[in-house]
Amino acid sequence: MSLSRMTAFVLAGVMTLGLAAGGLAQDVDPAIASLSLEQAVEVRQAAMKENGGTLKKAGGLTGAEAVAAAETLIRNFTNLSHLFPENSIVGESKALPAIWENADDFAGLFATGLDAAKAMKTAAEAGDAEAYGASIKTIGGLCGQCHEKYRAPNPA
Repeated sequence: MSLSRMTAFVLAGVMTLGLAAGGLAQDVDPAIASLSLEQAVEVRQAAMKENGGTLKKAGGLTGAEAVAAAETLIRNFTNLSHLFPENSIVGESKALPAIWENADDFAGLFATGLDAAKAMKTAAEAGDAEAYGASIKTIGGLCGQCHEKYRAPNPA
C-alpha cells in the first residue's frame, strides 16, 4: 500500500472515529499516536485543507449544516495540536522549526482556534448569525497568523 493510500486510510479512520465519538469530539483520536512522521504530515495537511474548505463554505450555512461545519473544525483543531511531533518536517511538509522553538505560542493558536470553533457551534445551535460569522472570522485570522509564523511560503 502506498504512503498516500495508507494515509488516506488512516485519515478516514481518524475522521470516522471523530464522528463516532459524537459528544466526545474534543478527545484526541487515539490513532494519531501511532502515525509515522510522514503520516502525521499528510493527516495534518488533509485536516488543514478540510478546515479551509469548511471555512470557505461556512458563511453560507445555517442550521444543522452550520453545526456540522463547526464540529468538523472542533475535531480538526483537537487533533491538529497532536499532529506536529518533533522533527516532522518530512515529505511535503512546509512546517518551520519555529513551531518547536515557540511550542507554547503554536499550541496556543490551536487552543484559540478550538475555542472559536466551539463558539461557532454554540452560535450555530442558537441561530446567532452574528456570533457565528464572528467565529468564522476569528478562525480565518488564526489560520493566517499561524501560516505566517510557522509555515514556509509557497515558492514563487
